[in-house]
Amino acid sequence: MNVVIPYRPLGSTGEMVSMIGLGGAHIGIQADEKESIAIIRTAIDNGINFMDNCWDYNNGRSEIRMGKALRDGYRKRVFLMTKVDGRDKKTAQKQIDESLKRLQTDVIDLLQFHEIIRMSDPDRIFAPGGAMEAFRDAQKAGKVRYIGFTGHKNPDIHLKMLHVASDNGVRFDTVQMPLNVMDAHYNSFEKKVLPVLLDLKIGILGMKPLGAQIILSRRTVTARECLVYALSLPVSVVITGCDSLPILEQALEIARTFKPLIEEERAALLAKTKRDSSQGKYEFYKTSIMFDGTEFHHQWLG
Repeated sequence: MNVVIPYRPLGSTGEMVSMIGLGGAHIGIQADEKESIAIIRTAIDNGINFMDNCWDYNNGRSEIRMGKALRDGYRKRVFLMTKVDGRDKKTAQKQIDESLKRLQTDVIDLLQFHEIIRMSDPDRIFAPGGAMEAFRDAQKAGKVRYIGFTGHKNPDIHLKMLHVASDNGVRFDTVQMPLNVMDAHYNSFEKKVLPVLLDLKIGILGMKPLGAQIILSRRTVTARECLVYALSLPVSVVITGCDSLPILEQALEIARTFKPLIEEERAALLAKTKRDSSQGKYEFYKTSIMFDGTEFHHQWLG
């Protein structure tokens, strides 16, 4: 076995998670299920314990494959996270139970509200009969340990979700958001949301460190630079998609040899990406509906 990668605290939960997390969306895109399972188990064998997933990824295929991969003792070695889209109690309950079945587990370590991308989402979730009631019930029943939310559209929507939660006596355990070299320049989660989460001691889950590969298309920065930038932020974990064993090995090697950027290195990376970041030109998840699964499937919301 290779050198185990570093772990970090998950906010104030008391949990320790690997600084690199395995993205769930990519787990379901391979033609060969055996390859997906090999990627998951190789990640775990090399120290990655944070598993990302979602009820809607690849029509459930991502959760099904992860459930198979977590057999034979692997489940107890990971911190398992998934997400659901339902905004009302009934829809969310149904999706939670389906996720538990697909993942072949009795307990989800972290359940998150997926795609908080509309200003109306927080109000729907916390309304009477809203999805928060399903989350609370699942937590009381021992089906879910921690609760969080994720979104990629606008930092102001994240701030509203935190505000509405607080008004309803809820403190989230985690929040997931895009954190990368482009985000820092435009409508930035790093600048607007990250400081608030640090003050609240909420676990910070960074995603899209490569901007869904779009950042790399500019050939301005490398994959290594992108991952090191995100890992140098005060986050609990950076979730990255690995659709092949070589890509996984690259992520593992970066984690094993990681050294935080010094300010001069950080400034140099941001200077290289400043021009390309104008108006979110390469952050389509902020500026278009291209990455908004629930925009194309309104029935998932309930």
